[in-house]
Amino acid sequence: PRKAWTAPRRAPDGTTLLDVLVIGAGQFGIGVAAALKLAGIRNYLVIDRAEEGREGPWGTYARMPTLRSPKHLPGICFGIPNLTFQSWYRAVYGDAAWEVLYKIPNQDWQDYILWVRTALALPVRNGADAIDLRPAPDHVAVVLKSGETLYAKRVVVASGRTGTGGWTNPPGISPELGPDRLAHTMHEIDFARLKGKKIAIIGVGASAFDNAATALEAGGTSVDLFARRPALPQVNKGRPSSAMGFLEGWQSLPDADRWRLGVYLDLMTGVPPHETLLRCLRIPGMKVHFRTKFRSATPTATGVQIEIENGPAGEYDFLILGTGFRVDLAQEPIFASIYPDIRLWQDAYAPPEGLERPHLGLHPYLGETCELQSKSDAPLSRIHLFNMASYMSAGFVAADVPSLDIAPERLVTGLSQKLFAEDFEPIFESLQAWEDEHELATTPFYSPDHVNKSAR
Repeated sequence: PRKAWTAPRRAPDGTTLLDVLVIGAGQFGIGVAAALKLAGIRNYLVIDRAEEGREGPWGTYARMPTLRSPKHLPGICFGIPNLTFQSWYRAVYGDAAWEVLYKIPNQDWQDYILWVRTALALPVRNGADAIDLRPAPDHVAVVLKSGETLYAKRVVVASGRTGTGGWTNPPGISPELGPDRLAHTMHEIDFARLKGKKIAIIGVGASAFDNAATALEAGGTSVDLFARRPALPQVNKGRPSSAMGFLEGWQSLPDADRWRLGVYLDLMTGVPPHETLLRCLRIPGMKVHFRTKFRSATPTATGVQIEIENGPAGEYDFLILGTGFRVDLAQEPIFASIYPDIRLWQDAYAPPEGLERPHLGLHPYLGETCELQSKSDAPLSRIHLFNMASYMSAGFVAADVPSLDIAPERLVTGLSQKLFAEDFEPIFESLQAWEDEHELATTPFYSPDHVNKSAR
């Protein structure tokens, strides 16, 4: 790592102000932390509400057996070969195991992220739940659920897909349905309780099929999946759109082109991997109903009454929502106090006729370092979003595994520039006062009286 170079400042409570506070210790939070350390920014902290090893989806709600990305993607490495996933996997399991590996098992990926954290001695604090952001002109106060307040010059919100507004909840779901009869794919689900049960799933995305397979493997009697579309998507546009040009170039495009890209990829929804579908088909009991429309779900004496247009309405034992995640910071408690001031895409850009997408207009309109912008005079630019909320502004930089080797480093370059500029005076004073290495001390030209004096 580079030597530390930032200038210390005092927080309102008298402690040393953190240079950067990262909220979220999943793959992107750890990626940012690693990039900060390598860049010589040492006064930082990463926090996560979860216990160690439970950050992110890989050991919790990701119910596919392997990642969907190819195994050869570099991982959190920044061009350092020994930090790649491949190097770690070969060291742990051997070269022969790497050669026959098809795709990366979820737990191996989680173990790799934790290894990067340990190998680089990154400062991570688990069990710390950030609930409020209070920006000031020269810092951000981050309030924790415990009542403690942390202060930082810059805050990076790396809270993944689940931290941008929660899950998409279709209209018609009765609020009386409790967790014993209803769950979203992001929730913890006791699948053992679904043995011998009749299950309905709204949605036909990858996670919907993952949950269908898990339910059938746990002994579920039947699973009905309901979709509005006439057929599943056939081509995975995520592959070409994660190429380097998209990762590096999206943010520099004019707003009209960024909007066109966002709308097109929003229409070209993800394709469930063929491995996932084949997994579902290994056990009898799954049916997919296309061209249907969900109407309502209400509790019965023992289950859930589901009304479906053009589909098998009736009573089910359990309902799973495979409806994905939304970007709507108004629904995310940590942004509650600042949301009215956040500039959104709907405030910054009016799409042409035919390209209106109100839900994309709710995405925050971010600056060049993924910082929030204000539609008032509120000082929001010290808060940087490095999760799916950055999608419309910056593309897939903080979305998934393919960008991990470059995106955190690019964010940290921007943070370094901002930290250097705002603390230029004390950094310059430190430069002027520095005299640790007397280069000529061992030569006849050494003249201590001229240390730190310029001469022509």
